[in-house]
Amino acid sequence: MSEKPKKYVTRVIALVALLLAGLGCNLISPTAIPIDFAIGGTATPTGVPPTATIAPPPVPPMSAEAEALNLLEAQVIAVYESVGPAVVNVTNRGYAYDMFMRPVPQEGGGSGFLIDEEGHIVTNYHVIEDAEELLVTLADGQVYEARAVGADPANDLAVINIVDAQEDLPEPVVLGDSDELRVGQFVLAIGNPFGLEQTLTIGVISALGRVIQSPEDNRFIGEAIQTDAAINPGNSGGPLLDLKGHVIGVNSQIISPSRASAGVGFAVSANTVRRVVPELISRGYYPHPWLGAQMLPLTPALAKVFREAEMKVPVDAGLLVLDAVRGASAERAGIRGGRRLVQIERFQVPLDGDIIIAINGEPVNDFEGLTVYLETRTRVGDTVEVTIIRDGQEQIIPVILDERP
Repeated sequence: MSEKPKKYVTRVIALVALLLAGLGCNLISPTAIPIDFAIGGTATPTGVPPTATIAPPPVPPMSAEAEALNLLEAQVIAVYESVGPAVVNVTNRGYAYDMFMRPVPQEGGGSGFLIDEEGHIVTNYHVIEDAEELLVTLADGQVYEARAVGADPANDLAVINIVDAQEDLPEPVVLGDSDELRVGQFVLAIGNPFGLEQTLTIGVISALGRVIQSPEDNRFIGEAIQTDAAINPGNSGGPLLDLKGHVIGVNSQIISPSRASAGVGFAVSANTVRRVVPELISRGYYPHPWLGAQMLPLTPALAKVFREAEMKVPVDAGLLVLDAVRGASAERAGIRGGRRLVQIERFQVPLDGDIIIAINGEPVNDFEGLTVYLETRTRVGDTVEVTIIRDGQEQIIPVILDERP
């Protein structure tokens, strides 16, 4: 090599060395891979240091309470997705008349649920009362005409049937055993409050064995379930469910001055449904057991007045038989009504009749207790042992129960 090229190469190397020194011996660009320079050689890549990463913070272990809540949430979702398709919206259409006797269309509604594969739907009697046309809307939006199959105003229950029921109807619900319920159990309500279809609410069983009155004939309904799950107008007839997805009651009534949920709702128990609904499907009505007597509940004040009227009344509670209906259960069994009329203030009262104090050993103090016992524990045709007091002496009379007219 000549002297001139050597000098040129030497200057280039010196210049590069200067640049490297000025840059801290590094040539780094956003996309460059670090390289080493060897005079008179080729560039070779060096090892790339690992890129620094920020590790995510460790996930704290889930508490037992949070895990239980997650399980509860999953169970609620599963019940809704399983049972929801069987819950329907029931529309009641009828007509009223204005002052000029012109028909005015009216429409109401509630909820219901499929009870079998034949398209039978359980709802409240007050949901379908006076209906001239019934429509059922399924969860998928399909609308069907329906007809009333049977009704029991005393228990506020009714059964309707989808006309021309399709084979692809949702799976019917499963009835639970309301005798196995406990206060504090979680429950779900599915229905159509204020027309908002397929609404789910959740709560607990607040009380069991409540006695409520039918909104139609003011008769007593026993075994009612009290819940704080939100129930509003439109929920009537819908199911109250346990966490297994079993129907434990039919939502029926609320206590609220505003007619909106105040946290006190009532459902007709599943065991009442199990007892009544088969009769509604087969007969169209439910036969209620009946003693066949007109009675007056005793109170301590009344008992004192009757004693002053020279009647032997050794108890302060019970049902005084005023009259045994001719040919009915009580008269056939030999139970006696009053035999003498006594004027008490403005009323004439038949006295000296039998006083009923128990049925099958269960104390009976008033109409409520008598009605609930007969409705929940007996059937038409059953023989019950009626404990009475006659002329101050206690005795037991067997009575075969008739059907209430």
